[in-house]
Amino acid sequence: MTLMKDAKNGIITDEMKKVALFEDIDEETICSCVAKGLITIPKNIKRDSKPFAIGKYMSTKINANIGTSRDFTDVDNEVLKAKAAESAGVHTLMDLSTGGNLDAIRKRIIKNITIPIGTVPIYQAAESRSSVVDMTADDMFNALRKQADDGVEFVTIHAGINKNSIERLQKSDRILDIVSRGGSFTLAWMLHNEKENPFYAEYDYLLEIAAEYDLTISLGDGMRPGCVADATDRPKFIEFIILGELVKLSRENNIQTFVEGPGHVPINEIEISVKSMKHLCNEAPLYLLGPLVTDLAPGYDHITAAIGGSVAGMHGADFLCMTTPSEHLALPTIDDIKEGANVTKIAAHAANLVKEGQKEKELELNKEMAYARKSLDWDKQYKLSINPEHARNIRESRISCSDACSMCGDLCAMKIIDKALNKV
Repeated sequence: MTLMKDAKNGIITDEMKKVALFEDIDEETICSCVAKGLITIPKNIKRDSKPFAIGKYMSTKINANIGTSRDFTDVDNEVLKAKAAESAGVHTLMDLSTGGNLDAIRKRIIKNITIPIGTVPIYQAAESRSSVVDMTADDMFNALRKQADDGVEFVTIHAGINKNSIERLQKSDRILDIVSRGGSFTLAWMLHNEKENPFYAEYDYLLEIAAEYDLTISLGDGMRPGCVADATDRPKFIEFIILGELVKLSRENNIQTFVEGPGHVPINEIEISVKSMKHLCNEAPLYLLGPLVTDLAPGYDHITAAIGGSVAGMHGADFLCMTTPSEHLALPTIDDIKEGANVTKIAAHAANLVKEGQKEKELELNKEMAYARKSLDWDKQYKLSINPEHARNIRESRISCSDACSMCGDLCAMKIIDKALNKV
């Protein structure tokens, strides 16, 4: 029995009850939306992780990516990154390791954190062979089953890359073709072996494995645009048409899904991008990397992504994959992970301020901050801050002799106006 099957039968599970309490939304609404596939609660029967809900009425969730590369295989450091991400308040974590003992790395991370974990099984399938193109379909499904059996809650599957979408890519004018690593593995394998994508051709079998573990399928955006010049093009949309068909098939088989999206999108195209994806994919929860609104800010792409994430959230995106200052440049450090998490939390909060089911309580928090600023209640301001420690450290490192901040001191506008108005 999967969570979606329970929901279709009207059974309110412990996970749904915990989510309802966390979101301050009634349990019946949660259950109804899970049954329809509008809300996803990643879980795995093999692991007892904290349940978080992604989708309609829910607060915008944040994912952090960590993982080794073949150049850097320090497992201890990746575990520290995982802990730092969880401490910073992200809701899920993806282990994208490609170097070292992938089984041992994944198990260490699973053991050390309590939030849901995602993976990309094709990375491990490729690692087992001397070349990406030497993988077999069995390698791909065996990696999927192994990771599900270890307890991961969701897996990214690039099933939208098939012969049809590749044909559209080859006819397009894209500059960067495919920037998704899993997508590139899939395309290279298909062209070399002259075969259909096994995860697409045998999607029914994939769903059978998912049902065994109540594994959530994250339908990966292998055709996501990797630069703003490639945004909103035909390859992207043909993939989303395919993913929408797979969402429908998953729901018919009681498997939870969400859909991944771009990528790099200029700010004026984000609305049409998000609304089209949601429509084509039957309103499935939407998971975005960014989108980054410019290609010209390496070292600051956590900010370009946060700008895009806020706009995307306003138009219906449900789940933001945080970007770090290292994006496009290097493997992130622990400090990069912390910085990316906090900036993405700001983007998520900005989106929540206009979201159905969230905006009323988020507006109340902003009102509380306004009153705390008016009364110069610094402890309350720190408490309400997205990063309280950072806010406190800034002010206390440049303390004023006044009870206001050191920018204005006794020339503080609020102090002057309060004194003036109270004399009237």
